[in-house]
Amino acid sequence: MNSAMNEFFLIFGMTLVTFLVRYPVIGMSGRIKLSPQFLQVLSYVPPAVLAAIVVPAVLISENTIVIDHTNARLIGAIAALWVGIWRKNLLLTIGVGMLVFFTWQWMLAIGR
Repeated sequence: MNSAMNEFFLIFGMTLVTFLVRYPVIGMSGRIKLSPQFLQVLSYVPPAVLAAIVVPAVLISENTIVIDHTNARLIGAIAALWVGIWRKNLLLTIGVGMLVFFTWQWMLAIGR
């Protein structure tokens, strides 16, 4: 068997496993009644997952935590957080965060 066929079977197998694991839950979702308290707890899952992804990416550089003015990612994240809370506009938040990040990074490079 050639490499392309192996890749096809690998992708097909992953698709099948993913489908078989998730479909029963989705299929039963209309029949299961969840309590309001549980639904409220579930509403905290997306922000918690986002924080778990973003915080290490912002604070950790070369296996050390960097919390100072030389961390352009931190400065950009703080600016994005501020704009997001203030304006509640996702596109503006992303734009300002990236602009501040790249500007701060450029200013740090000039200062060296």
